Amino acid sequence: MIIQYKFPEDFWWGSATSATQIEGAAHEGGKGKNIWDYWYEIEPNRFFENVGPATTSDFYHRFKDDIKLMKEIGHNSFRLSISWSRLIPGGRGEINQEAVTFYNNVINELLANDIEPFVTLYHFDMPLELQNEGGWESRNVVEAYKEYAIQCFQLFGDRVKKWFTFNEPIVPVEGGYLYDFHYPNIVDFKKAAQVAYHTILAHAKAIEAFRTFNFADSKIGIVLNLTPTYPRSQNPFDVKAANICDLFFNRSFLDPAVLGEYPKELVEILREHGQLPVVGKGDLELIKQNTVDILGVNYYQPRRVKAKEHLPNPYSPFMPDWFFDYYEMPGRKMNPYRGWEIYEKGIYDIMINLKENYGNIECFISENGMGVQDEERFLKDGRIEDDYRIEFIKGHLKWLHKSIQEGCNVKGYHLWTFMDNWSWSNAYKNRYGFISVDLKTQKRTPKKSAHWFKTVVENNGF
Repeated sequence: MIIQYKFPEDFWWGSATSATQIEGAAHEGGKGKNIWDYWYEIEPNRFFENVGPATTSDFYHRFKDDIKLMKEIGHNSFRLSISWSRLIPGGRGEINQEAVTFYNNVINELLANDIEPFVTLYHFDMPLELQNEGGWESRNVVEAYKEYAIQCFQLFGDRVKKWFTFNEPIVPVEGGYLYDFHYPNIVDFKKAAQVAYHTILAHAKAIEAFRTFNFADSKIGIVLNLTPTYPRSQNPFDVKAANICDLFFNRSFLDPAVLGEYPKELVEILREHGQLPVVGKGDLELIKQNTVDILGVNYYQPRRVKAKEHLPNPYSPFMPDWFFDYYEMPGRKMNPYRGWEIYEKGIYDIMINLKENYGNIECFISENGMGVQDEERFLKDGRIEDDYRIEFIKGHLKWLHKSIQEGCNVKGYHLWTFMDNWSWSNAYKNRYGFISVDLKTQKRTPKKSAHWFKTVVENNGF
């Protein structure tokens, strides 16, 4: 077998998931409620087929077998998240010892199988009590998060060497405060800006706290969904629209996290429209001093935009989309099941941008994947033949490989996700895993992609 695409030594091969999406046991083990548990209780109809986060893929009870499977299909690393409401029910105060035992067992089991745990502190799952105080709108919640982070570093920092403060922090901003697809379903840009700003502040405070521990060979970073923005054409108005879209959705987190400061153009736009968040004394210095060691990059699809066709309605709420319209490029390649464009070169464009404009920061692909509905259609002799997923991964890895050859500081690739898991309001509609999960029996079966991935890892390439 000729290996055409060989990856650097010690490349991180694995997958990613989050606590709410796989653990299940939502009302067991002393766990408090998070916003997903609550939202499902009050509006189950907003979740696909009314499936909530209570059982999901039951990793809480089956983690030993699941980690064994990870090892079997070639993982040398795995990103998971800690559930704040499980570790500290209510978000503040006493630590739940059952949760400590659970996370210790998971971390130790991963290490025993030579799989490095990458740990995310916050993946969309605000403890309900803290959301009732305003969630990320509140500076008190920022302080509570810092205390929670310190507890995690104390409890697990002797073994966990890769920490991430937040996963896709733009998503709770968009979903919870702009476009009504996450709880608390508020549509208010000024609040959205405050939430985004406090998230970066919380992130910087966690990094500051982390550095006081002086852990040997440990790194702390953030995971951002960097969606490259492409203009319809090189017309200056299209280019400007793409630039503003990029400011809102990528650079609003990327610049403060990596460079320690906000893009001036973004600040100007928000100032002009009266949408700037409240900033405390000394905040900006803190953000400047506490930039990341490492960056996780989630990439699924590109964003294509054009100049506005019509002036925004002056009586409508202020929105990022006042400055651009989305654009459907003719002939684009699609994942028909998810309605998302597949554009493999996007992964390369992100990396080149990080190399040229962000100091070639150490990074890795922390999520990339393909969700497909009704995968049973591809069942053959008891196995899902997901050739479409293999092609998807290959296409992205080829461009990732090219970026590495051109000097980008890329250390790994994690698929979303290890096994089919619960996807927020989409529940189990689209399946993303290497391993299929039968929801009735919880039986795990490796898909064709799992076997293929194993050979990729063995050869460190394909």
